[in-house]
Amino acid sequence: MKLNIGETIKRLRKEKEITQEEFAEVLGVSCQSVSRWENNLCYPDIELIPTIASFFSISTDKLMGIDEITEKENIEKYLERFQLAISKGEINECIAIAREGVKEYPNSYVLLDKLMYALFASGDDDGNIPEWKENMEKYDAEITALGERIMKYCPDLNIRINATARLAFNHCLHGRKEIGKRIFETLPSMELCQEKQIWWALEKDEKLPFLHKAIKDSYELLNTFIWLLADADVVDVETEFIALKKLFELEKLILDGNRPNNNWGTVWMDFDIAKRYALMGDYDNMYKHLRSAADEAKAFDNRPDEQKYTAVLVGEITERKLDFETSDTRPLCEILRDKWLIHDEFDSVRDADRFKEIVKML
Repeated sequence: MKLNIGETIKRLRKEKEITQEEFAEVLGVSCQSVSRWENNLCYPDIELIPTIASFFSISTDKLMGIDEITEKENIEKYLERFQLAISKGEINECIAIAREGVKEYPNSYVLLDKLMYALFASGDDDGNIPEWKENMEKYDAEITALGERIMKYCPDLNIRINATARLAFNHCLHGRKEIGKRIFETLPSMELCQEKQIWWALEKDEKLPFLHKAIKDSYELLNTFIWLLADADVVDVETEFIALKKLFELEKLILDGNRPNNNWGTVWMDFDIAKRYALMGDYDNMYKHLRSAADEAKAFDNRPDEQKYTAVLVGEITERKLDFETSDTRPLCEILRDKWLIHDEFDSVRDADRFKEIVKML
């Protein structure tokens, strides 16, 4: 077990605004000894531990970082419970877990961020949460307060940025778009992001893993933007159709066609392109894509706990069932059957035998 005595001494000494020389004089040791402790080159002699703890008015356990180690272990247990619940769409359980964790560790920003996330997700109209509208209103002020606290005080950059984006989104959802836009504008641009700048500082053995991850992340970002073009009602149906076909082509290009056909996004893409074929009156292709969506939904609901695949540009990818996050407790087959297939685009074929057959499959 690694002890963090040196880091603790350094932090507490600076909080007391005393120099290494002054602290060394109090303890009757050399300044070099204090410097070596703070740089984790060695630990103080055992007989000095109670004196140092007393000087800073803390327990010896806290001085040695034992409390911090226990805290990290306990927080990790909360995070594991939270991830298991969110992978099943159990949002109320997520809220309860996060509240329990925050009550025990009120200054844990990772738990505060999870609580903010769960409260925000409870107002998701795309899940199967009957009270989502009430949740949006009920938790608006708390989400805002949590977001502002994390923005202002959280030392972890990634947590702070995620919470900032979520706070801005929450303002937009409540009609406060000007506030949301101002907050969004505080986020770093892609031009200044870590991935674009860090290449020159990497060692040779770090470069290939970096490139694989950067290409994968960039692909997912481009995928999102193309999907928005296709699904945000900003272009005509023909352009939407072309954009969706490009998504299929892009996945094949980046992932070499090696990704198993059991992921949520593929189901939605096949369903979404089937809607466009329905609008264009091309029912043969509509049924083709609906059947693919049904098969993929079944495969998604029965996917393994972990699966791996490789592609030239992204290396080996591991997808875990536990990492999937949703606000809907239903299996995807049920969502496709009872939610997606009731869209107006399919009204003209709803009573057709081929359509009924696909519904029956689900």
